Parts: sequence; C-alpha cells; structure tokens
Amino acid sequence: MAKRISHQKSMCGVARPLDAIGDWWSLLIIRDAFDGLRRFGEFQKSLGLAKNILSARLRNLVSHGILDTVPASDGSPYQEYVLTAKGRGLFPVLVALRQWGEEFFFEPGEQHVTLVDKEKGSPVQRLRLLAEDGRLLGPTDTVITFPEAVVAD
Repeated sequence: MAKRISHQKSMCGVARPLDAIGDWWSLLIIRDAFDGLRRFGEFQKSLGLAKNILSARLRNLVSHGILDTVPASDGSPYQEYVLTAKGRGLFPVLVALRQWGEEFFFEPGEQHVTLVDKEKGSPVQRLRLLAEDGRLLGPTDTVITFPEAVVAD
C-alpha cells in the first residue's frame, strides 16, 4: 500500500484540508457529529467501524481542531466529541456533498434522506455559488490565481 503524502504545504485550498478530512470515515464522523452523536460508542454503532480505525480518525479530527473532547454531559467519567468552530465550518461542505450525491447517485424517485429546514420543515435550497454582485457562477466563470512570488532583496 502506498504511503499517504501530506498536503500541509500546498497552496491549494482543496488539497490542504485533505490531511484532516480526506478519507470517507472522517467525513462520516463529522456528518454524525452534526446529527448529534458525541460518544465513541455512538459513532461506532452508527458507522460499524473497527475501534482502532475509529479511534485513529477521532484523534486526527481532534488534532486538526475539527473536534474537541469535553467531559461527558451526564457527569460520567467518559469524554464526548464536539464540533469546534472549525468543524462547524464544514457544514456547507457536507451540504454540497449531500446535494451532489442526491443528484448523481440516486435513481429518479429513489428514496433517500432529506436535509430540511428545522423551523419550516421544508427541504433546504440547493447551494449556489454567487459572485460579489450576486451573479450565479459556474466552473467556466471562475479561475484560480496564484500569489505573486516574493522577491528577496
């Protein structure tokens, strides 16, 4: 098996976070944390994941500041995992992934879970990428720019 390389030094905003969330288990753990799971056993039951793999993924998410450990809310000697601000910042990423998956990985009419507005009970709108002036942007409307090289004196 090939050794994973780190993208820690990459200038790319897609590549660099992959060290933290680049495997499917990590994204599913984060999904479950958004759904209210907090304890090791809850994650394990939800995912059916081996304890050693779950433990490694949780440690990685904590070390990257996506999850934090806190004392158990019921006063027991256990710890719970909670999303940090950095972790909560992944919400639009998961919504985009969910919506993409619903569009391309389900047959028309096939049942699937739906993300709904808690207050209104209606499905959330599709995410849209907007320019500063409100225009809808697609892939052909954007370009990646690179920082200018710093010239030493």
